Amino acid sequence: MAILTDKTQRVLVQGITGREGMARTRLMRAYGTQVVAGVTPGKGGGEVEGVPVFDTVAEAWGCVGPLDASVLFIPAPLVKSAALEAVAAGVKLLVIVPDRVPIYDVLEIADAADRAGARFVGPNTLGVLSPEQAVLGMMGGRAASAREWFFSGPVGVSSRSGGITTSIAYYLARAGIGISTLVHVGGDPIVGLPHPEIMRLFEHDPATRAIVLFGEIGTSQEERVADLIDSGALTKPVIAYIGGRSARSGTRFSHAGAIIEGERGTYEGKVRRLREAGATVVEAFDDVPRATYDVLARLGIVPRERG
Repeated sequence: MAILTDKTQRVLVQGITGREGMARTRLMRAYGTQVVAGVTPGKGGGEVEGVPVFDTVAEAWGCVGPLDASVLFIPAPLVKSAALEAVAAGVKLLVIVPDRVPIYDVLEIADAADRAGARFVGPNTLGVLSPEQAVLGMMGGRAASAREWFFSGPVGVSSRSGGITTSIAYYLARAGIGISTLVHVGGDPIVGLPHPEIMRLFEHDPATRAIVLFGEIGTSQEERVADLIDSGALTKPVIAYIGGRSARSGTRFSHAGAIIEGERGTYEGKVRRLREAGATVVEAFDDVPRATYDVLARLGIVPRERG
């Protein structure tokens, strides 16, 4: 199994006729994702990579049938209207790739999604990938690379950095450790499915036996993961690496979601809380594969090979 995406999912691409939409549709289809429709207002009646293009989400739904997920490659100022359109049509999972989506727009999307029983990943995300099943977004860059780099296994990955998401999976694979699902939660201050929500999904996924978390300074996502562990809501072992160790108060690290304000969201506070809760926190990124190998060994799971 996997979380958020698998080979059975029927996927819509909003903004499919743009440069990114076309390139990432090619990636998703080549990897095996069921991209069944695209939407670009005013471009209905055409095709992209063999995928029919419609003017509206409702029209796409009516012509090709139910849509499980939508991936948005829409300019940031237009994301809100596109996301609300997808939610209103009945789509239950959105992957919002663009960055710089206005915060108030994200809040409106979150409210509409909550009322409709829908969820969204991002904004500012590379997306989600379940090895050997499907990819939503732009994870892996090219289908051939994604197939070569990642294979299925017992470790879920949740990360606040797109590049680190794929790097973690790559180095775990070199150590013989496969992945259940990779999730880039997004780099903005407010995201649809932050770390704690991804942890809940992994907790209930039978294929996931351990979780690797890449955290950063700023926000309280990692502290809230520690709260889940303390409460017993998260029982699977967590291996964590926190970026931004040298950042000072007021420093922005990498992107908008990683900024320290006073004592809130500091590197030291995150590491302390996770360790107090029982997570394995490594000091260096290179230590992630070894720590994960050791955790799996304690669970009686032997990776393909020891790197």
